[in-house]
Amino acid sequence: MNKSFKAGVVQFDVECGRIEDNLAKLSGYLENLASERVSLAVLPEMFSCSFDNENLKAHSRSTPNIIERLSVLALEHGMAIAGTLPEQEEDRIYNTMVFIDTDGKIKGKYRKLHLFRLTGEHLYYTAGNEVVTVESTLGRIGLMTCYDLRFPEIARALFLKGAQLIVVSAQWPEPRKDHWETLIKARAIENQLFMVCSNRTGTDAGLCFPGMSMIADPVGKVLVHAGGDTTSVIAEIDPEAVRIIRTLIPCMMDRRAEVYG
Repeated sequence: MNKSFKAGVVQFDVECGRIEDNLAKLSGYLENLASERVSLAVLPEMFSCSFDNENLKAHSRSTPNIIERLSVLALEHGMAIAGTLPEQEEDRIYNTMVFIDTDGKIKGKYRKLHLFRLTGEHLYYTAGNEVVTVESTLGRIGLMTCYDLRFPEIARALFLKGAQLIVVSAQWPEPRKDHWETLIKARAIENQLFMVCSNRTGTDAGLCFPGMSMIADPVGKVLVHAGGDTTSVIAEIDPEAVRIIRTLIPCMMDRRAEVYG
């Protein structure tokens, strides 16, 4: 990451099981972001089909085609795109974030490490086992998904791998919206990096989702907040801000790894 660029987050009501309807909504938002010369777009968790858990194998068969469609769009507009979809490998289903770079190529995949037991994710999905950063045209970027925000270890691992920005896709519910805001700012401050975080709106299975997609800078300042509407919002990412705060407060240098790992 060596020059400023625009990042955008998209939030909409992800309809359960309705892939084409969701992609139609998404397409409009991505075209709008492209018209604003956005270089990075982050999408909600399970943006293609939501948590239609009884039909995941069928939805997973659509995932390669969806990725191909997004890759064409990414190349056409010079816009990296990140979001999660269901991925099947043998008889296992993963909640997988795909990072498509500005050249349309897949630069990394991240399988959600922490499955949310409260909604039974562990009954339908297999947890990943790898912390993932991608070397992109926009710099080194870390990948996280929703519940991962509650585990500072993963954000710290991404920091130690050299990430200067973390993208988060989420379906984070209304009752814990204050936690969402607090954790995003905390992860940014702790690791002195940008957080680019997308959450959905609407309702599903009795849960209400508040949106509140956010981009926070390396000192925890919220650069843009999407509120509760179905929308997309944009902020400028200046990599110099990462260098400045890491020089002013050298957390990496002052870590006591020999004491606490």
